[in-house]
Amino acid sequence: MDFRVPKVMGIVNATPDSFYKGSRTSSAADIRTRVAGMVADGVDILDVGGYSSRSGAADVSATEEYSRLAVALEVIRDVAPDIPVSVDTFRASVARRCVEEWNVDIINDIGGGTLDPEIQQAVADMRVAYVLMHLRGNPSTMQSLTDYADVTAEVITDLAKKTYELRGMGVNDIIIDPGFGFAKTVEQNFRLLDELGEFVKMGMPVLAGISRKTMIWRTLGITPDESLDGTVALDAIAIDRGANIIRVHDVRPAVQTVRLMTALRESRG
Repeated sequence: MDFRVPKVMGIVNATPDSFYKGSRTSSAADIRTRVAGMVADGVDILDVGGYSSRSGAADVSATEEYSRLAVALEVIRDVAPDIPVSVDTFRASVARRCVEEWNVDIINDIGGGTLDPEIQQAVADMRVAYVLMHLRGNPSTMQSLTDYADVTAEVITDLAKKTYELRGMGVNDIIIDPGFGFAKTVEQNFRLLDELGEFVKMGMPVLAGISRKTMIWRTLGITPDESLDGTVALDAIAIDRGANIIRVHDVRPAVQTVRLMTALRESRG
């Protein structure tokens, strides 16, 4: 993909308990409506998940996770056969099935290889693109693991080490994700956003997943449902700092944000 113009990754939650209730889908018909709307609004990548990673979410077996994903992927391949598809999973077994049975393009691993040590080998074997996200602990423990001397430096060091290992395994297409909201305080999230350009220097596409997250609604004293305006504002900052992909619940405002920020960039010559 050509990342000179940032890409919009639309979130398709095949889960009943995502932190933002507006993104939840409970049937194939709901997924069809959501995906068709995203395509009409100009989405570049569809990211489908079957396991909620919010703190306190119920555990889901690999069988149930794949079952949810299969329903969504069948719809997506019918409605949007030409749109690149990412699957949000940390499990090697689920990743393999999604690639082998649905020919997905990207594996988006919130654990960065820490939640299932076999997933990175699976990605290497299947030769698909890989979103390497930073996380400490797991979704249940991560918010107790926010002790950093320098959050940006430590996250980059961790991602650089894992990138080196992935390259040695033969993984060539790596997307870097600082992991906003995962084992970070609100203040640390803003620090990472302000210093996102440091991640760009790593020489790989950078993904910013800020949409409707705690750093927005807690700072503003609102709810995730009320956090679209804040999402647009912070996505614009992420793009200005060099983000190549913005992962969002709301595609149309994100596409408009990319167009405006691209125009701003072009005006600078």
